[in-house]
Amino acid sequence: MQQRTLGTQGLTVSALGYGAMGLTMAYGPGDEQAGIAALHRAFELGVTFFDTAELYGWGTGNNEALVGKAVQGFRDQVVLATKFGFARTQQGLGLDSRPENIRKVADNSLRHLGVDQIDVLYQHRVDPDVPIEDVAGTVKELIDAGKVKYFGLSEAGPQTIRRAHAVQPVSVLQTEYSLFERDAEQLFPTLTELGIGFVAYSPLGRGFITGTAKPAGQYDATDMRNNDPRWQPGNYEKNLDAVDRLAALAATKGATVAQLALAWLLAQGEHIVPIPGTRSAARIEENAQAAQLSLTQDDLTAISHILPTGGYGARYAEGHVPTWN
Repeated sequence: MQQRTLGTQGLTVSALGYGAMGLTMAYGPGDEQAGIAALHRAFELGVTFFDTAELYGWGTGNNEALVGKAVQGFRDQVVLATKFGFARTQQGLGLDSRPENIRKVADNSLRHLGVDQIDVLYQHRVDPDVPIEDVAGTVKELIDAGKVKYFGLSEAGPQTIRRAHAVQPVSVLQTEYSLFERDAEQLFPTLTELGIGFVAYSPLGRGFITGTAKPAGQYDATDMRNNDPRWQPGNYEKNLDAVDRLAALAATKGATVAQLALAWLLAQGEHIVPIPGTRSAARIEENAQAAQLSLTQDDLTAISHILPTGGYGARYAEGHVPTWN
């Protein structure tokens, strides 16, 4: 698989990565052996960028440990990314990017992953109670100590990115981006100016852009899609029609709608790496082939006519959409 460079600090990864969240949370009960098999198949097909987080293992089986176990035999050939910044509180989920918590989470992640260095350490969400300069400075300490190699941010806005970058160069920003979700495009000028790469999470619209979507309420009770606005009546039907039209276009190229969606992302810039996640080895094989799919200008124009500004419905329920500053 082709390689892409993210940022100017030397981070090089496969054009398509792998998002591990769904192995242990958000999409119903997981299966450790199936997850390990999926990760192994991804590596066999040239995927070398694996994304996990402290959050993904809370109460559902340790996601970092699963990823670490899966890549143990080829750890030196892959890039491992993880994240800090969430906290469990009596009220539910909160934020905690205090320096002492960052250090603690980093040490825990090193242990869970079974490695002596984290390749990419992201702040999972911006903490309004902790100056971003303190966050970047703490990650810089971890980099200087050899515990971390590259610094990343997630769901951060231009001002935050600039302030962090001035303390410790940011190699990559991770934010949701897909044919359904285009808001991240407003961040691209800042990333280009500062030389920062971009990782697109949920590049298949949380699975909607695979042709397998079901209405909300027809998923396992623990599946987040039951509450996703894009799956609610009204939005669901419009999104389904758009995916059907995209699938028809994909078929003219001998491709699936998922492959078309991933190829569209790759065509948006050399600094972009999507990280689709799946528990299915067959889906991994399908996704990997998207890296070889070339889209013409006519294809891109046809796609823009089907979804000119994204899908229907917000990407999170009201009150949960990240705000950028």
